[in-house]
Amino acid sequence: MSLLAPLPHSPLPTPHSLQALSLDEALTQINSVSNNNQVQFRWDPLFKSGVIYSGEHFGAFTAASGHGETGYLLLNNCELFNVPLPYISGGRLDFPQAFVDILKTNFSRFHENDASRFRVSTIIIDPGHGGRDPGAVATHTINGRRTQVYEKDIVLSVGLALRDRLSEAYPDKRILMTRDNDSFLSLEQRSDMANAVQVRENESIIFISIHANASVRNGARGYEVWHITGNQRRNLLTTANSNVPQDILEIYNHMLNEEFNTESRLLADEILKGLGQSFGSSMPSRGRKENDWFVVRNSRMPAVLVELGFVSNRDDAILMTSPEGLQRLTDSLYNGISNFIGIFER
Repeated sequence: MSLLAPLPHSPLPTPHSLQALSLDEALTQINSVSNNNQVQFRWDPLFKSGVIYSGEHFGAFTAASGHGETGYLLLNNCELFNVPLPYISGGRLDFPQAFVDILKTNFSRFHENDASRFRVSTIIIDPGHGGRDPGAVATHTINGRRTQVYEKDIVLSVGLALRDRLSEAYPDKRILMTRDNDSFLSLEQRSDMANAVQVRENESIIFISIHANASVRNGARGYEVWHITGNQRRNLLTTANSNVPQDILEIYNHMLNEEFNTESRLLADEILKGLGQSFGSSMPSRGRKENDWFVVRNSRMPAVLVELGFVSNRDDAILMTSPEGLQRLTDSLYNGISNFIGIFER
């Protein structure tokens, strides 16, 4: 922990800096430097302590007993500042201007640092098949009724739920889908959509294609995650899509292939962990596998293809069509993606 006391970033308090602001006024000022990050306030009336969030950054404090008292403001659990503290007056929590200024200055600093670091800016979810292409199809007796199970319906349900979960957790990231209804897209259209997304130099995209399996053996079951083979070399950069000189283009492509392949394996491993933690021994893992599937091979980014289970297996089919099973599959993919983002962005 870096203990910075007294505060080195501000002059001594002045009458203006001790001016009291209401909660709404304080949050409005903080929001002005939050760079589209959501500003939130949480208050514990028992301990008279509060936390102000700006995106993933936060400042924690304990309210003073009266106007003009100083104490500590803890930022991101690692920086400590001595400041005029908020205080309760007439049943209202008031914020000294100096306190708000410190939060604004440091939240602005944090967000500037965020903008320059490597981050996942876009997550592309690709529910396989759709429209006239049903994918794998099987018929099972479920709850006493003969039921046809379609891969395209399962993966769309999981894809939509995953999009909503990621959008809620990462409001600063773009969550895109290749299809969000029962429509047909060619493999070329899917990879072209992914490759057309524009990102800044310090940003990355990840691509998750969702499928369900089938086998002539009804006993085959379980989930698996695929990524591109290690010896596959793609022309990720060309003179047309980059400003890399021709004489070193091959070197850059080699480095970028290695980077994307490594990140794809890591993404696959984290998704497998998420599935394993959710299902344990109730659904077997078939592990991480390599294959040059079209959408994985032709997407110029870290990419994986997830097989959720076998529609040809009754146990897997029941799981993949039940509300509880679909929720567990969605949670598993979300946890795997979230863990990957945490590792990548650190």
